[in-house]
Amino acid sequence: MQQRFPSPHWLACLFLVCFATVSLHAAEPLASWNDTAAKAAIIKFVETVTDEDSVAYVPPEDRIATFDNDGTLWTEHPMYTQLAFAFDRVRTLAPQHPEWKTQQPFKAVLENDLQAVAASGKKGLVELVMATHTGITTEEFEAIVTDWFKTARHPRFKRPYTQCTYLPMVELLEYLRANDFKTFIVSGGGIEFMRPMTMEVYGIPPEQVVGTTIETKFEIQDGKPVLMRLPKIDFIDDKAGKPVGINKFIGKRPIAAFGNSAGDREMLQWTAAREGATLKMLVFHDDAQREYAYGPANGLPDSLFGTFPQDLMDEAKQSDWVVISMKNDWKTIFAPEKD
Repeated sequence: MQQRFPSPHWLACLFLVCFATVSLHAAEPLASWNDTAAKAAIIKFVETVTDEDSVAYVPPEDRIATFDNDGTLWTEHPMYTQLAFAFDRVRTLAPQHPEWKTQQPFKAVLENDLQAVAASGKKGLVELVMATHTGITTEEFEAIVTDWFKTARHPRFKRPYTQCTYLPMVELLEYLRANDFKTFIVSGGGIEFMRPMTMEVYGIPPEQVVGTTIETKFEIQDGKPVLMRLPKIDFIDDKAGKPVGINKFIGKRPIAAFGNSAGDREMLQWTAAREGATLKMLVFHDDAQREYAYGPANGLPDSLFGTFPQDLMDEAKQSDWVVISMKNDWKTIFAPEKD
């Protein structure tokens, strides 16, 4: 009996169907998110504001999304990454400052006493930043930061800090940009500490980073114009400073805002006050096994960094803000480590 083979046309159709199915699966948005209410809220919001037939349609030029950095896009425990950088700078500069052996908060840094550093409060942290981040040009500081990121490792995860970013949030950034959103970082961290790495790590260019700034001064050194970093705070981009920074540096109110702590409350409030559809989300650190769990909203003591008080959780529930559970909403926390 003659064996019959499928026609070339039938095989071509089968190939196209299979290829389309594979492509559709590969293009699935937010692949590292579980299929929970948080993921559904993101997709529904994006589909709504990008639908030209929707009354909630937002033109691309107004699709502004702002993201906190520490604790929202990458880990902030056991301390903020920039504070880890400042600690290393203190150790590097200590031979030039023998007085630091007995002077707080430098003594606490040299003894690796994080509790004592925290006890020094905002005043102590400012002293550390002023001593380790200033007195050099902006170019010199950028080079120091860039070199530090190449070698510094997170004490628990033993990987570069730039690989301690949350894969679900990186996917979210990419998903929003694929739908013509413009993504900004709005962080309490130093703007010139973040800018050297944000494009490579998040796909966010330096001009779309808003952060705390120190004063700089134009000078001519050896016939070359430079900007000197002065030991004086210019602008603190935290809490009520975040809406101010958004207005000052972005010039448009966001339609989506993402944070993780009490320092982001005002940014979400500012976003929520906009007319039309908005998305407000808070990353909740409740996964001690894969990352960290901390804060009163977890029934735990207040944390030194990234405070998430119970009243913030209450406000989120009352105000229709979406709380992202790291434990329940994310399939994975970090991307596989790169060589």
